[in-house]
This record gives sequence, structure tokens and C-alpha cells, in this order.
Amino acid sequence: MMAKAKQATGKKPAKIETAMILGAGFGTRMAPLTDTKPKPLVPLCGKPLIDWPIDRLAAAGVTRFVVNTHYLPEQMAAHFKGRDDVALTHESEIQETGGGVRDALDKIGAKPFFVTSSDAIWFDGIKPAVQRMLDAWDPEKMDALLLLVPVTDSYGYDGPGDYYLEPDARAVHRGDRLVAPYLFGGLQILKPALFADAPEGPFPLRIIYNKVQETGRLYAVTHDGEWYHVGTPESLKEVEEVIAAGYSKANTR
Repeated sequence: MMAKAKQATGKKPAKIETAMILGAGFGTRMAPLTDTKPKPLVPLCGKPLIDWPIDRLAAAGVTRFVVNTHYLPEQMAAHFKGRDDVALTHESEIQETGGGVRDALDKIGAKPFFVTSSDAIWFDGIKPAVQRMLDAWDPEKMDALLLLVPVTDSYGYDGPGDYYLEPDARAVHRGDRLVAPYLFGGLQILKPALFADAPEGPFPLRIIYNKVQETGRLYAVTHDGEWYHVGTPESLKEVEEVIAAGYSKANTR
């Protein structure tokens, strides 16, 4: 009689079905392209910026998207008209990244969810970044999981970096240090409970990360593909030229 095959002992990848896409900013640095169009709808290679992360997340099993709006919201509503998988929240006053998530929790639900912005464009390495985050997500020890990008491998970013990474994959913000080797790539997994004591009014998500770091439950995955910050018409053109040159041909579908 043949012996039964041993069962794999590895952790089963998480399944996260909901994502919030931050789309409420004015995109002033993207002017004049945003004079008459919200930044998330500015096209990159003919495809609106906001559709890039949505498509990446959908490919990894995300089935519900929450998008916050503020500037020219009627255009955002028209773009998503007829899509049952997208729910819009409108901010009469911009609430920043943290306030935007806090005010959308009634649509997000009670389970862990992805959050990302529409101006951080990533191209995957061997395994999609979203799937790598799902593989790494462990709610028993994590309350937040960030996608970090090596500063030296980023495009369109000229800052000092955001985080250090401990050997056990915990993320530590640079604080008062002048530089850090990793920048935050905009993609993350969060637990709704993190917002139970969130401030009123506008606030950045960085406040949430700092609190989670203090508890030792802030972790990160390092990105192994290409990453672009599309914040200006010049950076938009740069990314389009890279794609046209074929460097990311396999990831433009």
C-alpha cells in the first residue's frame, strides 16, 4: 500500500476580498493635466491611473473596491458607472489618507483590507506583489503590512526614504535619522480595528503606522519589481517611455 503523501506544513495564503483606493486628492502637481480631470483618471498608456492598481488587486482575488472622491467627483462616478464591485465615498472636505479610510469603514467592513493610492504604479517581479503580501500576511502577529521599495530601485522619488527593515520583517520608521533604505510603496494591508480610536477630522495614515510600530505589529514586504511614483506630467511621461521601451511589457496587460 502506498504511503499517503505528507501534507504541506506551510501557512495557507490569506484571502482578502476588499480594497480601498485613495482617490480624493487634487493632484495639483499633475497640472495642467488635472485642470479638468481628477488625477486618478489621468491616463497612463491609455489606461486611467486608478485602473492600474484595481486590476492588480482584482487579479489576486480582490472583489470589492471602495474609492473616495472629492475633486470632480461626477467624473469618478461616470468612470465607475455600472460596476457593482466599486463603491464610492465622497468627501466634501479632504480628510487625508487616514481620515479617508476612517470615513469609509462602513463600506469596507470588518475584515482586513488592502489600501493603496492611484499614483503609485508598480510592475511585478517573479510573483505579483499583491500575492506576495497575501502570502506574508499573518493576522496572528500583524496588524499592518506595508509594501516597501528600495530607494535605489524607485523612479520618480527623490526623498530620504521612510523605513528600515528588521531581520524578522518588522518595519521601523527612520524617525530623526536623515535617511532610510526603503520608501513606503503605497500598498498595504490593514485591520479595521486600528481605526477604533482614530482622530476626528483629517489625518494621515502615518499616525496609524506609528501606533502599530509601537506594539511591534508593523511588518513589511520588500518589492522585487519596478515601482514608479507618478506625481507630475514629467514622471508620467517617463513611465510611458519605459513601458514603450519594453522594460515592463509583460506587466502592462
